[in-house]
Amino acid sequence: MQDPLVKIFSGRQSRYLAEKIAEAYGTTLGKSEVIHFSDGEFQTSYEENIRGRDVFIIQSTFPPADNILELLMMIDAAKRASARKIVAVIPYFGYARQDRKDKPRVSIGSKMLTNLLTTTGIDRLITIDLHADQIQGFLDVPVDHLYASVIFYPYLKSLQLPGLMMASPDTGGTRRAASYAKALNTGFAICYKQRSKPNVVEKMQLIGDVKDKDVVLVDDIIDTAGTITKAGELIMEKGARSVRAMATHAIFSGNAVENLKNSPFQEIIVTDTIPIKVDCKKVKVLSTASLFAEVIKRVENYESISSLFNLGSSIK
Repeated sequence: MQDPLVKIFSGRQSRYLAEKIAEAYGTTLGKSEVIHFSDGEFQTSYEENIRGRDVFIIQSTFPPADNILELLMMIDAAKRASARKIVAVIPYFGYARQDRKDKPRVSIGSKMLTNLLTTTGIDRLITIDLHADQIQGFLDVPVDHLYASVIFYPYLKSLQLPGLMMASPDTGGTRRAASYAKALNTGFAICYKQRSKPNVVEKMQLIGDVKDKDVVLVDDIIDTAGTITKAGELIMEKGARSVRAMATHAIFSGNAVENLKNSPFQEIIVTDTIPIKVDCKKVKVLSTASLFAEVIKRVENYESISSLFNLGSSIK
């Protein structure tokens, strides 16, 4: 049953997902338009009344930067159209890897983006698997930071792998792999990497025994796939029976598709937070639509969403 107070809209690059979210919620996607001008500028507009409505704007902020600008302009347009509440739903929060100064005289991109969102006028942010959890503290509005584990966990259980073992492709993902291992009652391994420069792994070592195990490497992002592919190769060299990759955000930049096609992975399990336009039979896409729709329902009804943070929880 449609809630007359709720309106779900989408930026152009996330429409494929927004339509599924709206359907799972029980409504249709709101009408909006982007007009392009000859000089390269564009203008966003809502083609229906949103006065006094709770507006949920779905748009991931992956490159190009026009996606961020379009989201900000949609937020501004909703505020000027007297929306009662404006919620940004950002399935993939771009620039999340720029969460600190890692060398002198650099910007902190994620902080700048959160400043823009707050200043433009959002009342709430809904996102999933931020690269850096502390980004939640960059905003002074409520943040619903979801975890894709609620989607991945049942799928892993359905595989019924006899020697299931979780692994992290780097030390930064140790906690993530450990939480899956605890929930699934398995062991876990860690790959320790050293980089010579960004996106280039110089050498890698494995901590843990993976012999005769069905290993699942879990991460939040697959970008060029260099790290996770190298980790998969190392795990197979150490005697694993099989290896799979699992990550929330499938960026797949640079040589990622080639790396994955030539990798030892039996399967690459990802979600649809970013549109996937690759020809690779190994890639298995799980949808986040039902999860986001459920969160929108709970936010709108002032219900708790904490149960969705637990591995093994279910979506209605």
